[in-house]
Amino acid sequence: MRRVSVDIGGTFTDCFVVWDERSIEGKALTTHHNLALGFNEALSNACEQLALDVHTLLSGVDSVRYATTLGTNALIERKGPRIGVLVTAGFKSTIPLSRARGYGEGLPEERQMDIPNAQRPEPIVPIPMIREIRERVDYLGAEFLRLDEDDVRLRIRELVDAGAEALVVLFTNSVVNPAHELRVREIFLEEYPGHLLGAIPMLLSHQVAGRKGEYARGMSAIMDAFLHQTMYHGLGTLELNLRGQGYERPMLVNHNSGGMAQLNSTDALQTVHSGPVSGIAASEHLMQQTGLGNVVATDMGGTSFDIGIVDQGGVKHYDFNPVIDRWLVSIPMVHLVTLGAGGGSICSYDRMFRTVKCGPASAGSDPGPACYDRGGLNPTVTDADLLLGYLDPANYAAGHIKLNPKRARQAMEDLCDELDVDTIEAAKLIKRTVDANMANGIATELRTRGYEPSDFTVLAYGGNGPLHACGIAEVLGVDRVLAPPFSSVFSAVGAGNMNQMHIHETSTWTVLFDANLKRFYADYNAFNAHVEALESRGREDLLRQGFAAEDIRYRLELDMRYGNQRVQTAVVADQTRLQSQADVIKLINQFHTRYGERFGKGSQSPETGVRINTIRVCSYVEQSTVRFAGIEDDGREGHSVEPVGTRECHFPGYDGAIETRIYDDRALAEGTRIEGPALVTTRATTYLVNPGWRYYAAAQNAVWFTRGGH
Repeated sequence: MRRVSVDIGGTFTDCFVVWDERSIEGKALTTHHNLALGFNEALSNACEQLALDVHTLLSGVDSVRYATTLGTNALIERKGPRIGVLVTAGFKSTIPLSRARGYGEGLPEERQMDIPNAQRPEPIVPIPMIREIRERVDYLGAEFLRLDEDDVRLRIRELVDAGAEALVVLFTNSVVNPAHELRVREIFLEEYPGHLLGAIPMLLSHQVAGRKGEYARGMSAIMDAFLHQTMYHGLGTLELNLRGQGYERPMLVNHNSGGMAQLNSTDALQTVHSGPVSGIAASEHLMQQTGLGNVVATDMGGTSFDIGIVDQGGVKHYDFNPVIDRWLVSIPMVHLVTLGAGGGSICSYDRMFRTVKCGPASAGSDPGPACYDRGGLNPTVTDADLLLGYLDPANYAAGHIKLNPKRARQAMEDLCDELDVDTIEAAKLIKRTVDANMANGIATELRTRGYEPSDFTVLAYGGNGPLHACGIAEVLGVDRVLAPPFSSVFSAVGAGNMNQMHIHETSTWTVLFDANLKRFYADYNAFNAHVEALESRGREDLLRQGFAAEDIRYRLELDMRYGNQRVQTAVVADQTRLQSQADVIKLINQFHTRYGERFGKGSQSPETGVRINTIRVCSYVEQSTVRFAGIEDDGREGHSVEPVGTRECHFPGYDGAIETRIYDDRALAEGTRIEGPALVTTRATTYLVNPGWRYYAAAQNAVWFTRGGH
């Protein structure tokens, strides 16, 4: 296997190269103004270790795969085109009203509760850029009001004259019958052919999101249009950069659904949060290949702390209506929780509670933490880690970034004055606070889903994960944490391990059991036709990318509910077609079991009827992956290595400095055991072993942190 996979984060660009039997990590600061520059530097770092030039490597790999936060950054900065929207007459307020809950979506709970001060986000589409079209299709797909084509031509002309750079068509019930939306696009191309308007896109809502719910579907299409230009130019620049350095194959982009595709088969909205989702995918592969059991994946990078759950039972946790930035959308996305708790998280004085507040604002990569000596003035978590003695100023990021302790102390001065403590005590408080925030986030995420932290193995990865692993575990009350193989670039590893996959879905009104008539569903052909149509769309996507039809696999997922309950439960169906009443009963029993697992045995209520609201088909081609093996702590005595020095470090809960042994990359040799307190500083990251904890190096640079009898 020869492969390059890249995770472009808010602070660092991580690169993972597989070259035959060797696996190499590379890191560089993210260059937001031109992502290719950061990628080139990270790739060059990896090439140095392989003793290859970049052109030789890129011309010899089978694929280059990207996961990126480019779309997230574009939303934060509100950098996008002016968008015009065409809606069904009478539904002009669908987007501005945002189900009347838009003021709170995407905000922390305390701000959602502050209704008197509620403010809606600045709209992506201002009201004057929304036009109504005379047309109507009912909920069954029958034409209720014929499309007024003259009205369409007039409204499109008005939006173009108003400066629209992208157009979105959002018609009511178009997911059931898309004829009117499709006709609008034909009219648009008749009136404004490509040679006249150039590359102005028109997005049809039913093609972006296949489920009912006009607001969420509309926002999905609007955000896709808003991100289109940024993603096209950003990823296009990356692809041109690859072409100029000898790479001739299609560039692959990771999706937030847990799969990937070629750039020309990727919607902009699918890339949002694709970096953290790649880490969850790598965690799933690790669990499957090593028998770890339930896993909670935690990624602490420079900007954020991401949490994902991997259930050994194979249950996939998706958000089918995720909130991206401040807007509800309607795309399937692997579920994750993001906290503003990275190494670059800015720390400030919380006047209400008279303590330290960490995040959510981040110093990012430019200017970065104050200790980077690039103009940053605010104290960050990385500054606190440096002052506590955990980081080597001359050997941070393999020596590519020199840290300045003096700048870190200067940044802390105002915070120390507010807290009336010295620099070290302020740094300890920052460390204690950020570790508690992350531990509380993990506990909340697990327990709200019916899990106990003690039933899970915590994975700590990302550039700062191994540095804070013991501190998080102490607050969480667990005694074992695993820094997985290649932990500092673990999300990049996952970016290289994903299958090529597309997900298509459609809303339906399929009553499997009618409680009033006491009758089972019998229109098998209608159900099978829906499934076949979705499989066909996925098959076309993958055939277009050069795969053989016999290599394509399908997974059928159904959103089901009892009667008129609002709560829907996703069920992965054992069969992809219905042929008899026995198949229907089998599907109902699957739902019954899954519902009981989620909400408790006995909570099921089949007497109210059973319905399918959404049919979803995942079409994919399995790819070769990096193999994980031999990472368990087998309990053997192991061996020790000689430290390369000592340094005075400060730990929360301990008075004064503690002499701490320092180790280098040799401590990653399989079987190495170290008693805390200790620091292992490697090319890629720093492993902090708190007092009372032990360090064990397993295969592939995986590291276990344990305490007590574990």
